[in-house]
Amino acid sequence: MALGALLDAGASASEVEALLRSLPFDGWKLHVESALRGGIAATNLSVEVTDHSHHRTARSIIDMIAGSELPERVRARSVAVFEALAAAEANLHGTTIDDVHFHEVGGHDAIVDVVGFACALEVLGIDEIACSPVAVGLGMVRSAHGAIPNPAPATVRLLEGIPSYGVDLGLELTTPTGAAILQALAGSFGAMPAMQVEASGFGAGDAVLEQRPNLLQVVVGQTADVGAAAATGQPVALVETNVDDVTGEVLADTVAALLEGGAFDAWMTPIVGKKGRPAHVVSALGDLAQVGDLTAILTRYTGTFGVRSQQLERWPVERSFAEVVVEGEKIRIKVGPHRAKVEHDDAARVATTSGLTVQQVISQAEEAYRRTQ
Repeated sequence: MALGALLDAGASASEVEALLRSLPFDGWKLHVESALRGGIAATNLSVEVTDHSHHRTARSIIDMIAGSELPERVRARSVAVFEALAAAEANLHGTTIDDVHFHEVGGHDAIVDVVGFACALEVLGIDEIACSPVAVGLGMVRSAHGAIPNPAPATVRLLEGIPSYGVDLGLELTTPTGAAILQALAGSFGAMPAMQVEASGFGAGDAVLEQRPNLLQVVVGQTADVGAAAATGQPVALVETNVDDVTGEVLADTVAALLEGGAFDAWMTPIVGKKGRPAHVVSALGDLAQVGDLTAILTRYTGTFGVRSQQLERWPVERSFAEVVVEGEKIRIKVGPHRAKVEHDDAARVATTSGLTVQQVISQAEEAYRRTQ
């Protein structure tokens, strides 16, 4: 879907395929066709293979790409994706990267998918990648190891440090390969950065869904001056309800559910309601398309008899994520233009296992991050 979206946005399929022929194996062909998903025109990309060998070691794939005649940036991006995949698999199976054996992602089709994505980026001249929060499904999916949870364990591992949310849909919305692409190549996550849009495209998934169009969208553009773009903010919806008959525990669960449901932010505000009763306003800020989902969560968790909504604008600051190690444990750092903030949950986890105070862990994490700059 990612490669299909880039082709839909203007990357030449023939140029991408010509670059891919630098890979040291044959037995594959790109198949590109138009598709409709939810009434939206998109490109459906598949890789036809005649060699169905799927069993390769991570090291053999990385060495093969690194030693190919692909352009330098294509090699670097492709290797980074497979290294991210290998690191996740090694961690999950208690082994090393050199001992990881790929199954689903070891075949010609998966290699062509990943390297083809890097080739399409090169054809379009893409220097930076930003991504919205990532959706995952639920239930169980099939794998080479049998039935596994959805999202797959490797996907969850690869999404560490990446804002994600669950969707009530029994489909693998984000695969390990897709998560590895984001982990390795995306530089920031959140709202679309300030840019002058030049092209856009949709990559179509094979499944046709009733609930939503099965599409991946890319937007291509040139970085724009933030000050010029600040006159118009990102449209968002504020969804709220007043409640005076629920416990603090239920309020806390509601805020957590709103955030897990994809809200940009959620909070509660104490007020004095009718007849002098103490009450709370439960609020959620989300994308305009999320109003229905956020309303359903508010209603289900609080039992409220009514929800209100209004459209606002917001001006989020672009941010990225980094990692440092304290006491042998990874700690995420949220990085903005003017500050870097330690993720408190990570600091609390390390404090519990190390015997340090949370403040000491935060101080060490901040110092470790400063040393990387």
